[in-house]
Amino acid sequence: MRSHRHAWLLATPAALVFVAFSLVPLVSVVRFATWRWSGTAEPVPVGAANLLRALGDQAMWQSLGTTVLFAALALPAFLTLSLVVALAIEGLRVERFVKALLFAPGLVTVGGSAIAWYLLYNPDFGLMVELTGLRLPWTTQSGAALVYVVLFTLWQQTGYGVLVVSAALRGIPREVKEAARIDGANEREVRRLVVLPLLKPTLTFLTIVGTVLALQSYTAVFLLTRGGPFGSTRVIGYYVYETAFERFQLGYGAALTLFVLLVTLVVALMQARLLVGRTARGAT
Repeated sequence: MRSHRHAWLLATPAALVFVAFSLVPLVSVVRFATWRWSGTAEPVPVGAANLLRALGDQAMWQSLGTTVLFAALALPAFLTLSLVVALAIEGLRVERFVKALLFAPGLVTVGGSAIAWYLLYNPDFGLMVELTGLRLPWTTQSGAALVYVVLFTLWQQTGYGVLVVSAALRGIPREVKEAARIDGANEREVRRLVVLPLLKPTLTFLTIVGTVLALQSYTAVFLLTRGGPFGSTRVIGYYVYETAFERFQLGYGAALTLFVLLVTLVVALMQARLLVGRTARGAT
């Protein structure tokens, strides 16, 4: 009994934080989603009308499509860079230095990094224009703007991916690699036939994390492009912000938030099942 009480006492601070900052806000969002509310006038209960409205909202589906396109551009590049860089620096003297250099952007807040990129690459007054005369058309061309946000995201997150893959590489027993070399495999074949299959759970994990972050992407778009030009970078997170805090449709914005949460949970569960399935097949 004492051990159980001690365990509950130790868990109480974390449970209180979870209730105060996760559970209570979630319940509040669910309640707001059933209102037609501008934030100033009295809320009008509408039941599930906001969720039904979301299903027929073409602008919402377009923003979701932009989010999927953003993920389709960023996620493969993130996985490839993480894998290639981790393999390239494995065992080198400069491995720790390169990891620290790559991880450094992730230590800076997204707000500070976005402001720095905006001042560096702004085509009107940016430092890049002043030094080289090169004007990046990300403020006027739709495709360039989305690529710009993708590059910023990769610059911030690749260091994390490299650290995760490097940790997985260290977990691969040397005996497995040596056995493959004794059987006649060269270094390229060892990486392709031995190392890469053993890294599949790690890459699947990074895929899950990257997909969830892509569905929740908002800050970089808000600070760099404000969804433009012509709505080309209006991801679902920014559309929720526009709806709730620029159009003052807080009830509908809460319903959109629940929709994004449900989509994120479904995608994460599907990818988690894929991870478990691949791990089980690898174990057999």
